[in-house]
Amino acid sequence: MRSSRPVYLDHNATAPTRPEAVAAITAALGPPSNPSSVHGFGRTARRALDAARARIAQAVGVAPDDLVLTSGGTEANDLGLHGLAGPVVVSAIEHVSVLEAVPDAARAPVRADGLVDLAALRELVARQRPRLVSLMLANNETGIVQPCRAAAEIVHAAGAVLHVDAAQALGRMPVDIAALGADLLSLSAHKMGGPVGIGALALRPGIEIVPRLRGGAQERHRRGGTENLPAALGWAAALDAVAPEEASRLAALRERLEEAVLAARPDAIVLGRGRPRLPNTTCLVCPGLDNATQLMALDLAGIAVSSGAACSSGKVGPSHVLLAMGLAETLARCAIRISLGWSTTEEDIERFLAAWIPVATGRTAATLASAPPVTT
Repeated sequence: MRSSRPVYLDHNATAPTRPEAVAAITAALGPPSNPSSVHGFGRTARRALDAARARIAQAVGVAPDDLVLTSGGTEANDLGLHGLAGPVVVSAIEHVSVLEAVPDAARAPVRADGLVDLAALRELVARQRPRLVSLMLANNETGIVQPCRAAAEIVHAAGAVLHVDAAQALGRMPVDIAALGADLLSLSAHKMGGPVGIGALALRPGIEIVPRLRGGAQERHRRGGTENLPAALGWAAALDAVAPEEASRLAALRERLEEAVLAARPDAIVLGRGRPRLPNTTCLVCPGLDNATQLMALDLAGIAVSSGAACSSGKVGPSHVLLAMGLAETLARCAIRISLGWSTTEEDIERFLAAWIPVATGRTAATLASAPPVTT
């Protein structure tokens, strides 16, 4: 008998908290935990925070002192964008927390394949002479991975610094600040199964930023406010819980889903297919079938997906990311995002297909046996 449990395929909005993170958070909630206190409780909290900070810093290749803990990816982006004075250039497909933080920033275009146009970026940087350029590592809607290293060479040659939003990438692909050529790197815990309410801005050695939140000596005077120790411990535990084979397992599940979708609707478009992408993300455009219809049908079947960024909740209109890629508005209104994660199973994929294919084809779902089996 098919399970009736809900199917959650919206990990790019937020992932279910990993059990290891829940256990670490729960254990930390009882004792007093202000790491700035000088008594024994405070010293114990400081040691625990230092260990969590070191684990998070190690994950992206920075020293613990070069990691500024924040309330999440949005604050990390804001701190990175405003921590250095001067003009800013951003790509046209950045997360809304970047675009709205610097609304007057010049925008670098992307190509139809979703990758930033490096030639246009070079020209824009030469003309605008920015202090900082912001480029996300992996897009939250399409999963497309940007050529950050190549962009860094352009940015550094112009005497600017590169901020990279890696909120969607951590835990799903290698993230190393030096390999990316980044000077500032924004991170978030809850996309990978850590807790909501904590993120970080990682800094290349020698980068100094102006704090946005003042009122204490926390974070080496770069961000005031009592540190969220339970969340930091939960994030570190989530990083430890990422299995080495997780990315390949998710890629196999995604391939199963996409091949079955394209077999049922050969005219469907999987944005970024064949390009470097996160292993967990499918942005699916089904011509003639608006995203609201798809979302409602799937929700009634107990399956959670989205029409794009969760920060745009309440609307199912065309995505600025897809429009920037040159997709016609009529097609952009037909896009949904399916994002897998640590809790996704083969059964979840089969249930999605069983619910989506009848809606997409207007007929009873045909057998899925012809689709290639999942291999892990």
